[in-house]
Amino acid sequence: MQETMVHPSEEVLIRNWEELLRKYYKARLNEVAIEYPDTRSLVVSYWDLDRHSQGLAEHLLEFPTAVLAAAQKAVRAIDTPLPETPRLHVRVDHLPEQARVDIRELRSKNLNRLVAIKGLVKRASDVRPRLEDAIFRCLRCNAAISEPQDEFNTMKEPLQCYEDQGGCGHSSGFKLLSEKSRFVDSQKLEVQESPENLRGGEQPQRLVMFVEDDLCGHVAPGDRIVANGVIRAVPKKQGNAKSNVFDIHLQVVSVEVETKAYQDVVITPEDEVEIERLSKDPTIYDTLVRSVAPTIYGMEMEKEALILSLFGGVEKRMNDGSRLRGDIHILMVGDPGVAKSQLLRYAARISPRGIYTSGKSSSSAGLTAAAVRDEIEGRWTLEAGAMVLADRGLCCIDEIDKMTEEDRSAMHEALEQGTVSIAKAGITASLNSRCSVLGAANPKDGRFDTKYGSIAEQIDMPPALLSRFDVIFPMTDKPNAEKDAALATHILGVHRAGEIREYRGKHGDQGLYTATDEEAAMVVVQPPVDPKLLRKYVAYARNNCYPVLTADAQARIRNYYVDLRKQAGGEDGSGPIPLTPRQLEALVRLTEASAKVRLSNEAAMPDVERALRVVEYYLRKVAGDEQGLFDIDKIASGVGHSQRDRIHRIVIIVDDMSRGNDEGAHVDDILAKARTQGISDEDARQVLERLAHDGRLFCPRPGRYRKA
Repeated sequence: MQETMVHPSEEVLIRNWEELLRKYYKARLNEVAIEYPDTRSLVVSYWDLDRHSQGLAEHLLEFPTAVLAAAQKAVRAIDTPLPETPRLHVRVDHLPEQARVDIRELRSKNLNRLVAIKGLVKRASDVRPRLEDAIFRCLRCNAAISEPQDEFNTMKEPLQCYEDQGGCGHSSGFKLLSEKSRFVDSQKLEVQESPENLRGGEQPQRLVMFVEDDLCGHVAPGDRIVANGVIRAVPKKQGNAKSNVFDIHLQVVSVEVETKAYQDVVITPEDEVEIERLSKDPTIYDTLVRSVAPTIYGMEMEKEALILSLFGGVEKRMNDGSRLRGDIHILMVGDPGVAKSQLLRYAARISPRGIYTSGKSSSSAGLTAAAVRDEIEGRWTLEAGAMVLADRGLCCIDEIDKMTEEDRSAMHEALEQGTVSIAKAGITASLNSRCSVLGAANPKDGRFDTKYGSIAEQIDMPPALLSRFDVIFPMTDKPNAEKDAALATHILGVHRAGEIREYRGKHGDQGLYTATDEEAAMVVVQPPVDPKLLRKYVAYARNNCYPVLTADAQARIRNYYVDLRKQAGGEDGSGPIPLTPRQLEALVRLTEASAKVRLSNEAAMPDVERALRVVEYYLRKVAGDEQGLFDIDKIASGVGHSQRDRIHRIVIIVDDMSRGNDEGAHVDDILAKARTQGISDEDARQVLERLAHDGRLFCPRPGRYRKA
């Protein structure tokens, strides 16, 4: 049985602290004293305590309140340029492994002990003053009575007018003297478990934390932190009575903000060796494509683009403070049943930081961020949405076309700038959302039809938002005997593998199927690279690889861009615009991501060709015109060059034929005139219906049109 540690005396603790501070922290203490009151904390590493004063280190975890109070007194006993009664805090960070506790693992044994909680800041309230040492005036004798405050959210009044403080001893009324009382800045944080540590359908649990004084205002929603503090119990209230079931919160001692991305992903030396081996495999791209959602048949190009999005390009920060994003955004628009949602869920699972959400059923904070009023205290707090929580990771948004108008407007900034700006309820803030977005959307009419209208017309998203995606994949389900046979064989093989696995789970080796049968059946769904290793591969590449384009790669991209625009622009530059600088930047990001897959710091010609293949594949599907050229306006504005030309000519025809005629031009006459200009009846009717719907043409009578 483990022996209970004896509570140390205050004198021993103060003496140990004085010895430690004089010997190892005197210089730092003098620096803090000179910078006081701008600097009000002396940060001590736990490992310094463990190395130089094991008694303090052991007692700190068990009796943190007494040990830290002794540290405050020891500071005052040391000769420094500090004022007589300084408000200086001794804070301890980098706690040992035994002090680290997951939020969902907190139990009664952790009460009043020092713990380290790792998580993601979900909410952060405004900074407000908290009463720390209250001075009351007795309404009977006017004596000033001091009453220290030790409870959150509840002001403690004196039980009586204390005689030892010069009072009358009666329990009369008291009035708070706020000008003589002492206040301290206070901020309430709500921290949830990091999503990368959750698997399956687990919901992230949350913990309320209170930070005070100089710790306030230094963390924002979306930040990943390790909060070191003391777990406190607060009785729940049931009306005027107090319950015997307690809530808990963390009284924070110190905060460590995560600076390195993916530091939660543990990569062992053995993992590094395996990752390096994989990166040198000449078939690594095909291997990774087959490792993504092996239960989904085909979709090789979509999976390859997803792999490149996971690895990402290189984020650039310029001297003037501007930022060029390296995140690669992908949108999949397609028919029901083509496994869009399944692919999104798998991507969120293999990403080192992946969050899956739906544009239709997102929380009050939505996809970006929101200002939310605290139900208990009434304070306005910032609550991070999915894109902020996925900072430096991957945000998978299903049914992205169903999101609210508020989120839709905020996504413009989030996709391009990597930030979410909030100006609500007196709160003005800018939160980081530097994540790749993988979105899935359904066409308005249920199925995607490449023959009818542009992609912007078939999906309920504004063209300005569509144009911010680097790659857009239309995914159609069209009958094809050979492809359908292969797909059916794959799906049946997947189901058979699952059936044998479940059967053996119930009957073991006593049933009809052996372990060999199960192993043979599972080949169809067995990824070449294990998902856990793939997560580590992505994290390792993103932390260690920063590719630079070679001169040949730069020339190839530049020549491709210039030649394509030159060929499609026409002699007078009036032809369709095939590419814009946005597609040029997308090419660069995809090229850098391809180099990261090889763990190379040099983006070479093969990487450029891979990026060009992905971009041309999607442009041919969503931005191709009748002549086989690319027309990026189909994405950027929702209206292609040829369609815009037809609209312009139909408007002129209607205007000419209806001038001076209040009844307007007859549709048959309009169609006949359009035919002379090379416009088919079907195209002309579509244009007339669109213009009438948009209000640019007016129908005085059925079958007649005039300019509005």
